[in-house]
Amino acid sequence: MPSKAKLAVGLDMGATTTRVVICALEDNSIRFLGHGEAPVHAWNRSRLSDPGALVQSIQFALHEAELRAQVSPESAVIGLGGWVSGVNSRGLYEFGRRRDIEPDDLRYAVELGARVRLEEDRQVLQICPQDFTLDGRAGYRNPKGMSCARLEANVHVVTASVQDHEGVVGAVHQAHLAVEESIFEGIAAAYASVLPEDRARGVAVIDVGAQSTHLTVYDGDALLLAAAIPVAGDHMTRDVSWLLKVNYEDAESLKKEYGCAVTGGASDTSIIEIPSAEGRGMREATRVQLNEILEARGEEIFDRVYAEILRVGMEQSLLEGAVLTGGGALLPGMCDLAERILNCQARNGLATGINGWPPELDNPTWTVVAGLAMYSGRLRFKRDWKRAAPGLAGLVLK
Repeated sequence: MPSKAKLAVGLDMGATTTRVVICALEDNSIRFLGHGEAPVHAWNRSRLSDPGALVQSIQFALHEAELRAQVSPESAVIGLGGWVSGVNSRGLYEFGRRRDIEPDDLRYAVELGARVRLEEDRQVLQICPQDFTLDGRAGYRNPKGMSCARLEANVHVVTASVQDHEGVVGAVHQAHLAVEESIFEGIAAAYASVLPEDRARGVAVIDVGAQSTHLTVYDGDALLLAAAIPVAGDHMTRDVSWLLKVNYEDAESLKKEYGCAVTGGASDTSIIEIPSAEGRGMREATRVQLNEILEARGEEIFDRVYAEILRVGMEQSLLEGAVLTGGGALLPGMCDLAERILNCQARNGLATGINGWPPELDNPTWTVVAGLAMYSGRLRFKRDWKRAAPGLAGLVLK
């Protein structure tokens, strides 16, 4: 690998695992070089509770990725989840006279739309344009060169906790890595797993993590909704632990080995062994008992997702359905449960668009970090490339 090769690096600091992906930029494409992962115990209810543990986990994952890639990156795009939210806003730019719209006019209108009043301890994470209104006529995606006297930009402003953001960025810096940019993990998941033409037809990307579920809803180039829901896979495990009277580790093992998010299958009548405390014999339960617990919590997750989709009026417009990513998507039956509650097709979201992506990483847990690396590549190119949609995508601001 040439020493001057441009690198694109993604860093996903999940609730249970830290993941790193290193790629190289070649012409108009991005090529996989290496990956690393390490367990982490630094989070509590999506809040960073042990920065030192996060630093150590980043260092381990980064070292593993560097050994495989045979390069040492200096910076990365990082993902932020947990307590992230989005709000729609509008920026009004009056020219004073009718004239042609320049690219700088579009950017300024977007900047005006981003000037929202934030709550204490909130900061702007990303600014995502939706569309533009010209002299009261709505629905323009990219009106550069058109004429008007009054330009309005409709934007979705994604915000995050200042304290959480500073804590995560500080941990990355202590691991001797610079932060190129921080973006919402739900947007990264969509960037890796959903093509621009899919976004144009309406799609919801649901990243089911350990401690929170991240949701993004797209219609065309426009991001209509970014939201974090504080219910996820960890809650399923805790339910199993409480109701079947087993410790957390055994509950996680039962979920992975026998669990399913929907009941009614032929295997539901089978008997499974339930671990007991030391000194007591093994207990038995039917598989349906386990799956009923998982289904109940899964229904809560998708009910809350559906409520968010209703809020932006997209319940009958998701023609490309729902795309599931994250570790929670690995639980059998999650797509079936999503289809039943969201009333649209559902599939697992896998990373696409990175040359040489290894088959062993072709699962939903690696989608977010792939999207972060691809976003890093886009920043490095300093122009739209084949994975980026034209028009609004070029106006996304930090």
